[in-house]
Amino acid sequence: MSYSWILGLLLLAQQNEVPFRITNDNMGHSIANVQRELYTVNLLDMPIIDTGRLDQLTNELDKNMYRKPINATINAEGTIVKEIAGSRLNRQAFVEQFYEHYYREGPMQFEVPQLSVYPKVDSELLANIRVRPIGYYVTYFNSNNKYRYTNIKLAAQAINNYVVQPNETFSFNRVVGVRTRGKGYMPAKIIVRGEFSEGIGGGICQISSTLYNAVDRAGLKIVERYSHSRSVPYVPPGRDATVNWGGPDFTFKNNYNQPILIRAQALPGRVYVSITSSDVINYKPRHVPSASDNLPEEIQAGTNVGQPVP
Repeated sequence: MSYSWILGLLLLAQQNEVPFRITNDNMGHSIANVQRELYTVNLLDMPIIDTGRLDQLTNELDKNMYRKPINATINAEGTIVKEIAGSRLNRQAFVEQFYEHYYREGPMQFEVPQLSVYPKVDSELLANIRVRPIGYYVTYFNSNNKYRYTNIKLAAQAINNYVVQPNETFSFNRVVGVRTRGKGYMPAKIIVRGEFSEGIGGGICQISSTLYNAVDRAGLKIVERYSHSRSVPYVPPGRDATVNWGGPDFTFKNNYNQPILIRAQALPGRVYVSITSSDVINYKPRHVPSASDNLPEEIQAGTNVGQPVP
């Protein structure tokens, strides 16, 4: 792993010498080069390690060396994309090596010890929990409204491939995050106090509502769910789940003893959410009315809703 950064601690910014540097050898190993005297305090003419500076160095290293693991996913073709392990500083081993090399003669140079950080979802888990469908739901929308379609696609991508472990609670707001222009969300129609208005992220309630119905069909435990202040055209009355960052959320708990997998996709004119798990799951489905076969009022003639559901 290559590092181009040099750690210059704020505590030592006034020093002319660099207190700590990371370089790479020919094998790609990260090598610590430490200025011993800058981590030294003299007590009764005896040099000892300045533990405060060492703690600060360790914290800074841990923050800068952290590489987040990447979960395994299922791509649009249905193929499992293998996970990628992350890494972080092995704090205990680093401090031990620091002490060991500090009291040796010569330059302080040693390999920086690291720990692998494994992702929550690996290929084996995905392969096991994509087997048995336990819930699904389909809703329709007008894909000619480009901004709303953009918001729907972004929210669908955010929850797609999400794995909920047994006894874990899923929060739509936490998983999707803040809806901002910086993340690509656009202004589109929303309902505020019973009136239609324009707001960033308008349309994502169709994703939360589709997810709610799929989850309810799968018999999972609904923890938090709120309806809009007026009816919406894409689900039957009372079957919606409104969400807003800092406000209403949709949450559910995986009350089964097996992990469940959420798959979500926004196609032109329709949203599809499915819930799957392993073939040994013992689940209790609930009856949930389907969205009307008749196109909602907002769907315009010519919208491609005949594309096969994945």
